[in-house]
Amino acid sequence: MEACPGIDIFTQIQVFRKTGTFTYCKYCKTNSCTVCKHYFLTISVKSALEKALKEIHPAAILNRGENFQAKPQQTENKQPLSIIMEKPETLIQNTRDLENLIHLARQTDAVALDTEFVWERTYFPKLGLIQIGLSDEDCYLIDPIAVDDLSPLGQLLCDRSIIKIFHDAPQDLAILHRATGSAPQNIFDTRLAAGFSNFPAVLSLGNLIDELLNIQLTKEETRTNWLQRPLSKEQIQYGLNDVRYLRAVRVIQLSRIIGPKIKSWLQEELNLLNNPATYSGPPDNERYLKIRGCGSLGRQSLAILKNLATWREGTARKIDRPRGHVVKDTILLELAKQKIQVSEELRQQCGLSAKAVNKYGPTLCAIVTTTLNQSDTTYPPLQTTLKLGKDEKTTLRELKQLISLKCEMLGIDPALVGNASELKNLVKTLKSRQTTKITRQFRQTEGWRKCLLNDFFRKNN
Repeated sequence: MEACPGIDIFTQIQVFRKTGTFTYCKYCKTNSCTVCKHYFLTISVKSALEKALKEIHPAAILNRGENFQAKPQQTENKQPLSIIMEKPETLIQNTRDLENLIHLARQTDAVALDTEFVWERTYFPKLGLIQIGLSDEDCYLIDPIAVDDLSPLGQLLCDRSIIKIFHDAPQDLAILHRATGSAPQNIFDTRLAAGFSNFPAVLSLGNLIDELLNIQLTKEETRTNWLQRPLSKEQIQYGLNDVRYLRAVRVIQLSRIIGPKIKSWLQEELNLLNNPATYSGPPDNERYLKIRGCGSLGRQSLAILKNLATWREGTARKIDRPRGHVVKDTILLELAKQKIQVSEELRQQCGLSAKAVNKYGPTLCAIVTTTLNQSDTTYPPLQTTLKLGKDEKTTLRELKQLISLKCEMLGIDPALVGNASELKNLVKTLKSRQTTKITRQFRQTEGWRKCLLNDFFRKNN
C-alpha cells in the first residue's frame, strides 16, 4: 500500500494521545484515506466528539484541512508506512485473515468488541459471531464457525496495553473466555461507565448511542439466528453497528465524569472484570439459592434442594443442555419438600416424566436419601425474609437519602452503590453490632462505596 504523502500517521497518533487533537489529511481533504482511516473518526461522530475532547483538553482544536507538522519522536522506532498490512476483508473466515486483523488491532490503543450467539437448547451459549471495531469505519466480523483457531484473538484479549471496550461486558467476557481460553484484561464497559456519567447503569447500547451521538440503531436483528450461513446483509450491518460507535461513546463518557476521583471509582469497578470469577456466575453449590420458592423450605429440605441443584448443574454442563431440560426447578423444589426416596413415586408426586424417571430417578432418590442421613450441622441456614425494627427502618431511610443526595451531586447511578436487599442487610448487621460480618459480607464497606458512605459509617459506628 502506498503511503499518503500528506500525513505522518505515527505523529498523528502521538499528537492525538497527548492532546486529543485530530488532524485531517491535507491531500485527501478527509479523514478516511487508505492510510489514515484506521485511526480517525468520521465526520458523523467527529462533531459529537469535538465538544467532549475540548472539555478534556481545552486547547485541543480540530485542525480541518491542515497538515500538522510536528517534530518526530527520536526515541521511538516505528514501523514504516510502506509495509503496513492491507486492510482485511470485513468478514474474517480463516486464521490467516484473523492474524492479519489482530496485528492491526494491536497497533491501536483501544478496540471495541461484541458477540452474537444463540442460547436456547444448550448449557453454554453457541457463539455465532464476534465483532471488533478499530475505529468507527474499520469494523470487522469474525466467523467463529469458520475459524477453527481463535488463539490470535485470545492474545489480543489478554494484552493489558490495549483497552477492550464492551457494552454490558460480563456475558461477552464469559463467552470469549471459553472460546479463546484467554481471560480478557483491561476492560471498559460502556454500560457500567454510564452509571458514573450521569446515566442509568442499565441503559441499553441503542439508547446510550442515541443519547450521546443522536444516532438510532436498528433493532430488527436482535432475535435473529446467528448460526445460519450465509449471514444476511441485515445481520452483517447490525453486527458492525454494535461496535462502530463504542470508541466514540467511551471518549464522551469519560468527558462527562465529574473529576478524577469519580474516574478512579469507575476504574475500580472495571478492574473487577479482569477476574473471570466476576462473570462466571455463582458456584454450583450456591445455585439452589436461584430457585424460586427456596425461602419457604426448612433447613433439611433446603439441604436436599442444594444437593439436587448441585448435581443438576454438573449434569447440564456435561451434556450441554439447559438446566430445565435435565430437571425443572419446580420438580426439584417439590422433591425437596416431599423428600421422596422411591423412583416410582417421582412421576405421581412430582410430575417427572417417565423418560426422566428412567434416566435420573435412582440418582435423584439417592441424593435425597444421602442428604437425610447427613448431620443437621451441614444444613444451610434458612432463607428468611429480613425484618427491620423501627430504629433500623429510620437508619435505612437515612442511608437511602444520603446515597440519593451524593449520587445526584456526583452523577452516579444510586443502584451501583447497592441494591435494596444489600442495604437492608447492612443496616441490620450494623445495628446488631456484628462488626465481623460487616467487613466480611458487604461491598459497601470496601473501596469507593466505603468512601462514598463514610459519613454514614461515622454516624452509626
